[in-house]
Amino acid sequence: MQAVAYVGIDLSKSVFQLHGVDRHGHAVLRRRLRRGELAAFMARLPGCVVGLEACGGAHYWARVFGRQGHTVRLIAPQFVKPYVKGNKNDLNDAEAICEAVSRPHMRFVPSKSIEQQDVQALHRVRSRLIGARTALVNQIRGLLAEYGIVLPKSIGQVRRGLPGVIEDAQAELGVAGRQLFRSLYEHLADLDRRVTELDDEVQRLYRSNPVCQRVAAVEGVGPLVATAIVSAIGEMAARSRTGASSRPGWALSRSRTRAAARRGCLASASAATRTFARCSCMAPDRWSTDRKRRQTREVNGSRTSNGASARTAPAWRSPTRTRESSGRWSRTTVLIGALPDAAAATRTP
Repeated sequence: MQAVAYVGIDLSKSVFQLHGVDRHGHAVLRRRLRRGELAAFMARLPGCVVGLEACGGAHYWARVFGRQGHTVRLIAPQFVKPYVKGNKNDLNDAEAICEAVSRPHMRFVPSKSIEQQDVQALHRVRSRLIGARTALVNQIRGLLAEYGIVLPKSIGQVRRGLPGVIEDAQAELGVAGRQLFRSLYEHLADLDRRVTELDDEVQRLYRSNPVCQRVAAVEGVGPLVATAIVSAIGEMAARSRTGASSRPGWALSRSRTRAAARRGCLASASAATRTFARCSCMAPDRWSTDRKRRQTREVNGSRTSNGASARTAPAWRSPTRTRESSGRWSRTTVLIGALPDAAAATRTP
């Protein structure tokens, strides 16, 4: 077998499809392997560039292949799709990954360490517990409404009011109903305890990680958001489209148009967007619905094309563009902060 320069692997749970080419782009390897055979087969190959789609299990295999001496590149699925020829199947997908990883200007997703995956798993478990707590409170309020008992909205109101309802002899609740609501209250208290434990663990990780503390230097970002961002996108470096070097840092986008990817970020823009949407408690995009309280001003000494002035945004928010149709601030928010160095975050339009 000729020397393999690039290998594309279509990952799955049990069966893996490999496609390899030499340095001239000629196909020299097509192999279908079971899960137990993959690591041993890759260990026998000389060091080469291995391309993987950034999907479930990709970061684990990236660490395995990296220890074997290979150069691993993770590619976002949307960047692999244009290279798929014919119908979608494992063979064509592996060939498309191999083709995409050999492109000179392809953007790659940084592989995660075990520590990053631990923090990300913690945030996902915390999000699930919070969702379960919200669903439980809504169910309690709905069931009590059937008995003519209406508790105010919010978890705190239910947490404080439910014990009194259970002990109220005047409430039209049967013995079985009181016992049921007592068990629901114990379940709510258990969820509160578990969420508090995870919050304490997030605080501990934040205090022990200087990178998270530098991310938290951005106004509006706290320990929860900082640890989620570092676990999702890590210490990626943002490079300009022209290849000119720029100060290392990270970019975070809340845009449907993938502003972070257009700016040449190395990590997946969608990962940053989902992480920010889950954890951020920042202000919404529309500042005020009261026309009398709206303030307008010119941005950088110019107006939008229809002559409308862009509206004033909070000081921490950096506009990237204005909508020509309405003059509103766009949904895009880019926060740029230095991760490797301890400099404070720099906000640029």
